[in-house]
Amino acid sequence: MNDRADSKHIYTVSGLNREVGQLLAHGLPPLWVEGEVSNFSAPASGHWYFTLKDRDSQLRCAMFRGRQSSVRFRPANGQHINVRGRVGLYEPRGDYQMTVELMEEAGEGQLRREFDLLKQRLAAEGLFDAARKRPLPALPRRIAVITSGTGAALRDILNVLQQRYRLAQILLLPVPVQGAAAAPAICAALDTVSRRDDCQVVILARGGGSLEDLWAFNEETVARAIYRCSLPVVTGIGHETDFTIADFVADVRAPTPSAAAQLCSPDQQTLAQQLGAQLTRLRLAMQRQLSHAQQHHLAATRRLQQTHPGNRLRQQAQRLDELEERLALAVGHTLRDARQRLAAALARLQRVQAGPFIEQLSGRCALLAKQLQRALLDTLNRCEQRLALAQRALDAVSPLAVLGRGYALVATADGQLLRQAQAVREGDELNIRLADGRIRATVRSTEHN
Repeated sequence: MNDRADSKHIYTVSGLNREVGQLLAHGLPPLWVEGEVSNFSAPASGHWYFTLKDRDSQLRCAMFRGRQSSVRFRPANGQHINVRGRVGLYEPRGDYQMTVELMEEAGEGQLRREFDLLKQRLAAEGLFDAARKRPLPALPRRIAVITSGTGAALRDILNVLQQRYRLAQILLLPVPVQGAAAAPAICAALDTVSRRDDCQVVILARGGGSLEDLWAFNEETVARAIYRCSLPVVTGIGHETDFTIADFVADVRAPTPSAAAQLCSPDQQTLAQQLGAQLTRLRLAMQRQLSHAQQHHLAATRRLQQTHPGNRLRQQAQRLDELEERLALAVGHTLRDARQRLAAALARLQRVQAGPFIEQLSGRCALLAKQLQRALLDTLNRCEQRLALAQRALDAVSPLAVLGRGYALVATADGQLLRQAQAVREGDELNIRLADGRIRATVRSTEHN
């Protein structure tokens, strides 16, 4: 059979490579591949080119600069890694290669999947609920720190607390923060500090590291120990981009150990400024209260002086003196008038020489003089009786007379007279006035009739 020229389809090299590249791109989904890095290069463009190999084969790989932000390490020759990407063909050279989108160290992928599964399960149980998060104490007296006793995280925490809040005492519970013994030790430390009653907040901290280094803080036992801790827990684990299960369970998550110390400690300089401002306000308030009390005392003193029985008694005594003077003047005038009338009558009698009439008039004058004397004495007696009655009436209403009979005036600390037992409470101060002095007393109890 003869082949005809028009039945042949001849590919160019570029066309064939293009079709093969499309078959690879559409025929295979994104894949995860594990292997060892070799021939790694990073030119000025910022892209990474390397070969991923195992014992029998190798695969060319390229990771462009825009995809590298999610990678937390720089790959090196001989390093074992996992990559995820699409298989394609580099058409200019006809090379089969993978365009990498994600990269992680070998073994980290399994840990990441365990992390995600545990996170979903604990979230469903409510361990991450915001409603159960407790507020941090404003002025903690003692701060419990759970971390390595020799790590840089402890030094950072102590430096921050020394600078910001020297008043707080530090309770250090050293634990391993990496390895198989780390999780049980952290749980034991959390349970220990939870049973104590002398701490107010807990800092759980560790320096940075890989996912494997931080894995103790992703253990379920540690998460549940944080959840059942009776004190607020602040985590400061790794760097700012590191998140662990412990961070989600904790009451507050800090990006670093230093930041955790800052969250648990108020700034002592700010506290000093606030305290100074409060003292100033308190001093001004006390001065206003004292001025108000002084004004109230002066007003009460003036009212007491105006209504005091002694003032009324002095006014009555002055009135009595005035009446006595007026009585003496009236008696003097009456006597002078009588004498003048008597002298005139005697003169008239002498002129008419009426002896018997004069004797009669003399007798009449003597009788009138006696009657006048008796009238004056009666008037004085009645005035004295009225004065005595007025004095007795004043004595009867005078509080001083009542105090003299064994009674007392009881007033509250602000000067108000006490009339009912229910007007005071236990601990109130009382002023008691007796006839011969004053007594300050404190209420121990009250009884109501």
